[in-house]
Amino acid sequence: MKKLVIIAFVAFAATTVGCATLTEDAMTPIALSFSDGSNGKCKLKNKRGVWEVKIPTTVYVRKSDDALTYDCQTEDGRTAVGSIPSEMGAKIALSAVFLDFGITDAITDKHRKYTPSFVIPISKDAPKDTHNNSTQPTQ
Repeated sequence: MKKLVIIAFVAFAATTVGCATLTEDAMTPIALSFSDGSNGKCKLKNKRGVWEVKIPTTVYVRKSDDALTYDCQTEDGRTAVGSIPSEMGAKIALSAVFLDFGITDAITDKHRKYTPSFVIPISKDAPKDTHNNSTQPTQ
């Protein structure tokens, strides 16, 4: 009787926990803003796609096992470049133990996650004018 209960529990766990990763959404929302509260735009990129967004915003990006890089510019011309690391979700471990050894998630990267909100550090200094607007006398 004990064996039957254990087998029933393992069968139930294998069919419910393993399948949960198959229904995991491939996209994940990230709320983005600049550290000084300014507005601007960013180009986000990972191996699964490229997204161009206005900041502040919440954007849905495709999960990936690589970092989500950003290349941003504020309305007044200040720039920020960096990345948001990808982390492994807890469901991959359960998938590996019970059903598909994590193969499905490893292929689709659905087991990965990015932080749900990220503040992009931006300097408070205005960009330096690289154009010399003074007139030079001609000879």
